[in-house]
Amino acid sequence: MTDAVPPTPQLTDETLRSIDLTRIGEGRFKATNARGGETFIGGGGDDPDFTPVELLLAAIAGCSAADIDAITRKRAEPSTFDMVASGHKIRDEHGNHLVGLRVTVDIAFPEGEAGDAARTALPRAVAQTRDRLCTVGRTVALGEPIEYVDVSAGDAGQPPADGPAAPPLG
Repeated sequence: MTDAVPPTPQLTDETLRSIDLTRIGEGRFKATNARGGETFIGGGGDDPDFTPVELLLAAIAGCSAADIDAITRKRAEPSTFDMVASGHKIRDEHGNHLVGLRVTVDIAFPEGEAGDAARTALPRAVAQTRDRLCTVGRTVALGEPIEYVDVSAGDAGQPPADGPAAPPLG
């Protein structure tokens, strides 16, 4: 008996997610989502903007937080809900990347039957977000390749040329 290969998921307009990114100043960018929401990205200077690495950590924690909250709030509203996402930015033979990624969960629920039910559900919710639910964390853990397409004038569809790397932003 051979193992069945799961079908390739259909990629449609409904599965597509994207943001637009525009340079707004030296080392500063504005990201806009399809709903008109905006956030700002900086290079880690004196401005308060998040760096790309900080946004990645926020996305991992935020995605997991949404999952955990959706599961546990059916039982009880949390009295505290805090998470920390961290990792070490290193440079080695693989280039710049994060290692030692960690999400720390610190959630408390009120005393009583509903709080007890939420506390009981919490470890499973954390496992589910880690192993199956959190799209951001699962993508990072699985290591999906990123295709870079340069559509600059005269270079439409050409992959970026190998050359000196730009200084890291994050």
